[in-house]
Amino acid sequence: MAVKRHHAGGYDLSKQVYFVGFMGAGKTTVSGYLATTLGLPSIDADEYLELLEDRVIADIFAEDGEDYFRDLETEYLEDLSQRSPRFIGTGGGVVKRACNVDIMKKYGFIIYLGVTADEASSRIPNTDSRPLFKDIETARRTVLEREPLYEAAADAYVNTTGRTVQDICAEVKQILIDNGVLIEEC
Repeated sequence: MAVKRHHAGGYDLSKQVYFVGFMGAGKTTVSGYLATTLGLPSIDADEYLELLEDRVIADIFAEDGEDYFRDLETEYLEDLSQRSPRFIGTGGGVVKRACNVDIMKKYGFIIYLGVTADEASSRIPNTDSRPLFKDIETARRTVLEREPLYEAAADAYVNTTGRTVQDICAEVKQILIDNGVLIEEC
């Protein structure tokens, strides 16, 4: 498969790279940092959805419910997946639907960024904007419920608890190189 070059950096991606994990795991931060340092594109799937729907996820949940939001999430994930390779930070619940995991497996490489609920809570400045982060006990239960889904979907796992963004990104970069996903230009 030929790699398309769309940037001036020293690396290319051979396929999409999806970051999955609980809210606050660093999916958007890690994908953005890697994009900036490697000269590659990235996008946050939730921000993309909000932009195209012209409303925030909390409002979609409140007005139309979680099932409607999950339908939109699948639609926009499929759309993003068919574009040129990039780093994609997904929503925390994207793995709740098997069809989403199928889309990600078809088009790319999935990295599970692991985090504890307590660490996630310390990283999220405004949990009010997160419809499924009502309190720390709910968050702990949600992490435990989703861990098997994240693990089953993932091609690689990176623990983010207590680590710097730079350290996490160095590990992710090496994983991507080792798996032929991140390719150094000649």
